[in-house]
Amino acid sequence: MGDRWYQQAVVYCLDIDTFADSNGDGVGDIRGLIGRLDYLARLGVTCLWLHPIHPSPRRDGGYDVTDFYNVDPRLGSLGDFAELLHQARNKGIHVIIDLVVNHTSDEHPWFQSARSSPDSPYRNWYVWSEEEPPDRYQGMVFPGEQNETWSYDRTAKAWYYHRFYKFQPDLDIANPEVRAEIKKIMSFWLQLGVSGFRMDAAPFIIELTEPGNPDSPKDLDFLTELRQHVQWRRGDAVLLAEANVEPDQLPVYFGDGGGSANRIHMLFDFMLNGRLMLALARQDPEPVIEALRDTPALPEGGQWATFLRNHDEIDLSRLTAEQRNQVYEQFGPEEDMRLYGRGIRRRLAPMLGNDRRRIELAYALQFSLRGTPVLRYGEEIGMGEDLSLPGREAIRTPMQWSYKENGGFSTAEPEKLVRPVVDRGEYGYQKVNVTAQRRDPRSLLGWFERMIRTLREAPEIGSGATTHIDVPMPPGVLAHRADGPTGTMAFLHNLGTEDVEVDLSMLAPEADLPIDVLTDRHYEEVGKLDRLKLAGYGYRWIRICRGRDL
Repeated sequence: MGDRWYQQAVVYCLDIDTFADSNGDGVGDIRGLIGRLDYLARLGVTCLWLHPIHPSPRRDGGYDVTDFYNVDPRLGSLGDFAELLHQARNKGIHVIIDLVVNHTSDEHPWFQSARSSPDSPYRNWYVWSEEEPPDRYQGMVFPGEQNETWSYDRTAKAWYYHRFYKFQPDLDIANPEVRAEIKKIMSFWLQLGVSGFRMDAAPFIIELTEPGNPDSPKDLDFLTELRQHVQWRRGDAVLLAEANVEPDQLPVYFGDGGGSANRIHMLFDFMLNGRLMLALARQDPEPVIEALRDTPALPEGGQWATFLRNHDEIDLSRLTAEQRNQVYEQFGPEEDMRLYGRGIRRRLAPMLGNDRRRIELAYALQFSLRGTPVLRYGEEIGMGEDLSLPGREAIRTPMQWSYKENGGFSTAEPEKLVRPVVDRGEYGYQKVNVTAQRRDPRSLLGWFERMIRTLREAPEIGSGATTHIDVPMPPGVLAHRADGPTGTMAFLHNLGTEDVEVDLSMLAPEADLPIDVLTDRHYEEVGKLDRLKLAGYGYRWIRICRGRDL
């Protein structure tokens, strides 16, 4: 992979501590991940996104960092991590890590020093207020679990700001020393060999917090600084950011008014994600059509990252209350399946009733849309969730590798595991595991491998233009196309249950021996594109033509 490799990537996200345990202590580790790189390469993964790897009290899944320049000892050493980067590179896999610099843990030496004395060199690295801020109870990210965004510290005799939990004090981005330190952190990991960063909570990283102002200004130019710094340190490094902001604000995260993509390379497409969930719930493609139509124009080089499930809840906050309730009714009917009044804390397979046809349809649709697809570990084998675990941990259970105890994740006693393995019901490791599916060419894992291989043969999906094919369609059917220098692909996805027939003959003048390249079942030849059969929950990826220079 070369120039703008991220546009043709398949990103796989995982928590090292729940992926593979090499030493039997019950916690996944870097050496365990190294031992599974062959599996990821065979699946077709070209980029690993690792959730926080730094030392942490782990009160928030590792997002409460105590040392940005090291690896959590539970996971291994810096030497182990360097070996992971080397072995991944040998298999053509890039590695990006979470950059969590909006805040630190309250146990971080910086904060401990800052609170100890007004004269501490780190005092101004955090956001303080001598008086109780009037916006103390505003801007909470975790309603129901978080009571305020300003907390009083008796030692410091002042209020400190925390956009997230009170044990995660925010760094003051307005401080030049903090900015320099963030760049130093990035330089360290780039020098070690990572291919970039997933920037956690990008809008909060650039927030210039003012006590009493719940709508504090944002310094977007800091993103420009970070991009320039990263590119000088490693030319092909990527910034993938989380910015769930209003649609009209999205373009400024990619670049400034000059029209160049001089800030973030990639943004997660939260707007599309919510619309995909609504479309699946309604069995109606209209929300996806609206999302494609309303997508802001991106500067050249800007890229969306698409996803169905990630490491957090499915965030439905961009939907109306009525739309959100429609998704809840279908996919999160019970209260303990929901989170923060805005999301669903379930994996996709159980959400779709473990209907193999519908699971394939959903992922075929995601992977065929513009942008770079992101896949959550375990989704490729249809893992389920454990709703007995608190909050987001429901979808952070150990990877299910085999029929062995603990699903082959670890040889430790079950009570010593970092989290319980799903071990009962239709999603228990006895029924859902890699070994079982590796032996079955018709398995979901086998399907994912074929689908990703097909995607790799259609680069216009990742880097081309995607448009809705606006011709009369049977109810439930989405037709769209991807056009690029490498050619043209057309896609049909039936979100409904009825078999239908579709007429795409309007594409015939462009076609050069059109052919199915991925389908849910065997269909008659494409022919003149005028009588295309499509089963309920069916899909067809059709190669219309290849670029003339190929």
